[in-house]
Amino acid sequence: MSILLNADLHCHSVVSDGTLTPEALAARAHANGVALWALTDHDEIGGQHRAAAAAHALGMDYLTGTEISVTFADTTVHIVGLGFDPDNAQLAQGLAATRGGRSERAQEMAQQLAHVGISGAFEGALRYAGNPELVSRTHFARFLVETGVCHDTSEVFRRFLTEGNPGYVPHRWATLGNAVRWIREAGGMAVIAHPARYRFTANEEYALFSEFKQHGGQGVEVVTGSHTPSEYPVYAAMAQEFGMAASRGSDFHSPNESHTDLGALPDLPGQLTPVWELLSDRILRAPRTTAG
Repeated sequence: MSILLNADLHCHSVVSDGTLTPEALAARAHANGVALWALTDHDEIGGQHRAAAAAHALGMDYLTGTEISVTFADTTVHIVGLGFDPDNAQLAQGLAATRGGRSERAQEMAQQLAHVGISGAFEGALRYAGNPELVSRTHFARFLVETGVCHDTSEVFRRFLTEGNPGYVPHRWATLGNAVRWIREAGGMAVIAHPARYRFTANEEYALFSEFKQHGGQGVEVVTGSHTPSEYPVYAAMAQEFGMAASRGSDFHSPNESHTDLGALPDLPGQLTPVWELLSDRILRAPRTTAG
C-alpha cells in the first residue's frame, strides 16, 4: 500500500470520549476520502466490531485500534494499538483494569470543583459519557461549557483540569511494558501517540522511545492532529533514528471540538515506512464488488 494512502488511524467515538457513534465516524471518514480507518477509543475495544462492520459497508478497509493510557516519568502517555485481535481476552482484561480507577478519580475531580463553587460536576460529566466506565476530563469539560462556566473546552483545561488547578487529579495508569505486551500478544502493533504533546525534556523523550522499543513497540505517530506542521519532521527523524514505522491519525473527537477532521491530514513524509505496510496482513479488507 502506498505511503500516500489516506489512512486515519486515531479517532474516538461515544464508546470513550468522542461525541459520534462508530457508525457516524465511519460515514464521516468515508465522506472525507479515508481509505483505511481505525477507531482507537481510550482503554476500550467495545466498539471494534461495530466500527469494522460500518467501514466495510462503506467500502473502507479497517484496522482494529485502541489508545491505552500509561504512566511514564510521572506523565500520562498514550500508546495506540493497531491490528490486534479484538476478541483477545488478555487485552480486554488489561483495558478493564486500566479503566477501573476512572470512576474514583472522577468523583475526586468533582469534589475539587465543588470546593471552588461548581456543584453537580460528576453527574453533569456522566451525562456526556457514552460509557460510564470512561468518565474523563473531556466529559467534565463539556459540562463546564454547557453550564457557562467556560466559553470552550480549551478554557476549561487552562483554568481547571490541568496540573496545579482545581479539578486536576492524577491517575496511575498501566505500565508502558504492560500496554505494549497486551497489544503484541493480541497480534497487534504498538505505536506512541502524539509524542510532542507530552512536553518531555530531550532526555525524557529519548528514554520513552528507548524503553518503548525495548518492550517491542514498533511505531510512532508522526503526522497527527495533535502535532503542528513544524513537529512532523522532528518526529519523522525520531522514527528513522529508532527504526520505527510511522503512523498518521487525526485524533478526532467531535465536529465541534476537534481542530483536525478525519482524513484531513497531509501525507506522511516519503522516506518513512508507514505502519500499514507492516500491518498489511492484519488489515480487515472491505468486500470488493466486481462488475457483472
